[in-house]
Amino acid sequence: MPHVPADDRLTNDPSATVLRYRSPMEKTLLEQPLIMAPDRVKPATTLQEAARWRALPPEAYWLEIAQAFVWDKPPEKALDGTLGDFRYFPGAMGNVSVNCLDRWPAERVALHYEREDGLKETWTFGELTDAVARFAAALEDLGVRKGDRVAVYASNVPESFIAIHACYRIGAIYSVIFAGFSASAVRDRIVDAQPKVIVCTDATLRRGRVIPIKATLDEAMQGLPVPQIIVARRVDRAYPLHDGEHDFAELLARTARRAVPMSLEANDPGFIIYTSGTTSKPKGLVHAGIGFLVGTYANVKWSLNLGADDIYWCTADVGWLTFPIFALVGGLAHGATHVIYEGSLDTPTPGRAYQVMADYGVNKLFTAPTALRMLRRAGDALLQQHDTSKLALVSLVGEPLDPDTWFWTRDKLGRGAIFVNNTYGQTETGTAWSSSMVGLTPTRPGSCGHALPGYAPHVLREDGTQAAPGEVGALTLSAPFPCVARTVWGDHARYVKTYLTTFPGHYLSSDAALFDADGQLWVTGRMDDVINVAGHRLGTMEMEAALLKHAAVSEAAVVTQPDAIKGMVPVAFVVPRAGYVDSAELQSALCQSIVDAVGAIARPARVIVVSSVPRTRSGKIMRRVLRDLVVDGEASGDLTSLENPEAIGVVLQKMAEA
Repeated sequence: MPHVPADDRLTNDPSATVLRYRSPMEKTLLEQPLIMAPDRVKPATTLQEAARWRALPPEAYWLEIAQAFVWDKPPEKALDGTLGDFRYFPGAMGNVSVNCLDRWPAERVALHYEREDGLKETWTFGELTDAVARFAAALEDLGVRKGDRVAVYASNVPESFIAIHACYRIGAIYSVIFAGFSASAVRDRIVDAQPKVIVCTDATLRRGRVIPIKATLDEAMQGLPVPQIIVARRVDRAYPLHDGEHDFAELLARTARRAVPMSLEANDPGFIIYTSGTTSKPKGLVHAGIGFLVGTYANVKWSLNLGADDIYWCTADVGWLTFPIFALVGGLAHGATHVIYEGSLDTPTPGRAYQVMADYGVNKLFTAPTALRMLRRAGDALLQQHDTSKLALVSLVGEPLDPDTWFWTRDKLGRGAIFVNNTYGQTETGTAWSSSMVGLTPTRPGSCGHALPGYAPHVLREDGTQAAPGEVGALTLSAPFPCVARTVWGDHARYVKTYLTTFPGHYLSSDAALFDADGQLWVTGRMDDVINVAGHRLGTMEMEAALLKHAAVSEAAVVTQPDAIKGMVPVAFVVPRAGYVDSAELQSALCQSIVDAVGAIARPARVIVVSSVPRTRSGKIMRRVLRDLVVDGEASGDLTSLENPEAIGVVLQKMAEA
């Protein structure tokens, strides 16, 4: 669940108390049959080879994975050091951009870009590589050197690919700033990273609205030293620039020189990505460039098995780490053709996602459970209007996946002929390290698959001992791997305190989880989302899964409110499917769904049926905001990743009516 974009479910609070988890998950979830991919989902290797990969010690595994790349100096050793202070492939030299772009046939299509207003572009690997090399030279001409920071404040546009891989090419450290952030959030990240150059677009489109980016940047920069600014005018080709600012297309057109790829050590920093936390100051996590390449390549190999014949769509936003893992770096490292979409998946109609899949012949999709629930909410009739028969694999990350949505995705979206592969990872881990090896290992609907080779996960009790299969505890990792974040930019002490002190020798995910008897991972929620009801520890995932089984429910989130007698009690928020409306009868039925699945102790104090809930742009429900609204009547803390602030008013009004 990441995995990736950075909302309240990816934060880590070092002051949080590690709880003793006693409540098992609903037994029927853990006893569902394991399911293998159909034959049309081709595996990356043989069953025998997969077993060999899984049996390798982590260091041997990563050295073998590293053989897939073009190196200037190949690695001779896997690891020096331990968590908090280590180097993977010490002394090895290479370049990320070369391994993602230069080594593929120039005529092969790299990107099919489409915007929600219908604008389309196609880029071959040759065209993309040439643009990257020339933009890298332009950055050098502006004074950017190895180790300098370059901020990229844009959405899913070709210029994001060009700017980021240009940084990889010359050893600059890039930092992607999410296009939906406020001026305050943008300012915080610029002040922290101190970029020498900022690359941005003039604007982006979202549900038919023009979302200003350059104007937001101007507001963010007030009173700050102004670096070099390069603007890609995507929405308004005549957007006015300030004196000294550069137009992206013009700068690229007048730069004939192509930068020579710099040979970089495997542990040189590649980028900074910021996560929101329980405090207002975001954490700038630093990932090694080549370490990230190696980890994401392996992740994509097993979770998607991309290749030259695939038409692949990752629906995430470039501002969240899911996109660099599964498209920008990990995806391109396999040479697949990528569909890149800018805008909302339900604009101008709820069937837009199906249309994109049909138009390009998408056969592999990487998305979030929330996006699938959005498609389902729109009704199955839309599926009949578009040919999505080429779709063979849907891989997921972002939030817990309920079995009901798993089966809808396979049987309705995939017409019974696809494999649904749920995964788990975090911004900090740099990969979704738990997953099925598609076509090689099975999954259990609702689980996050099993630990992939190269990782050493543990579920620990409060005293640091190993939890038994089926027992919920704190999810940790005990060995370094190439793609884990190495530090917090400018504050290594914060990194150590946040991730490495609770269980010495272990990275703490701050997620509660269990491994079932077959080694399938079940993430039950944040450790601070576990509810203590009258002395019973209850995970929110079980309650949300129970709600999502009800025919009326499209989305669900469970948070807590204080109770004078029980200590804490659950409060459920539900977004209904089309055709269902709020009523006392519906609320009662939904309460009973939780009681039937989890027990009477889990009966929610309230079920609040709302038309929308606060969410990030990547679609994740911001449960922390809902909890604030329930407890304090207002949202507090870091709201920079909130896409729809109007949902706060919707929730408050609905709560007042109850």
